[in-house]
Amino acid sequence: MASVNVYLTFDGNCKEAFDFYQSVFGGEYPYVGTFGEMPSGDWKEIPEEDKNKIMHISLPISKETILMGSDTGGEWAPHFKQGNNFSISINADSRKEADQLFGGLSEGGQITMPMADTFWGAYFGMFTDKFGINWMVNYDDPSKIESYQ
Repeated sequence: MASVNVYLTFDGNCKEAFDFYQSVFGGEYPYVGTFGEMPSGDWKEIPEEDKNKIMHISLPISKETILMGSDTGGEWAPHFKQGNNFSISINADSRKEADQLFGGLSEGGQITMPMADTFWGAYFGMFTDKFGINWMVNYDDPSKIESYQ
């Protein structure tokens, strides 16, 4: 069964916000990555002013809940507005489940990133559903995650 978490988007102050959340909830970050740390290749060149922005950060809140986030920039920045700066993130148990969830929930909506294998080892995609809600679908392939870490 898939798990659901909130994914927050910030306009350059993601790390500051997550340090604040960490001061309240406690815990450790399993991963913090910046846009500048992304490998070159399939991704567009990252502007110098965006390289230190957070590409992904996560903070476990409980055994079932992880607060996740990133900064926005580049081509994504024009879509950022206070009030739409979150996504519902689904972590599927299989590629098949990820495809089913993505296909069903994105029907009638706008796909912003089709499901694809990523450099961080996940099978991942994003869309806005027909009601204007932002979603992320993720499957962490154990064989690929271990090689990324």
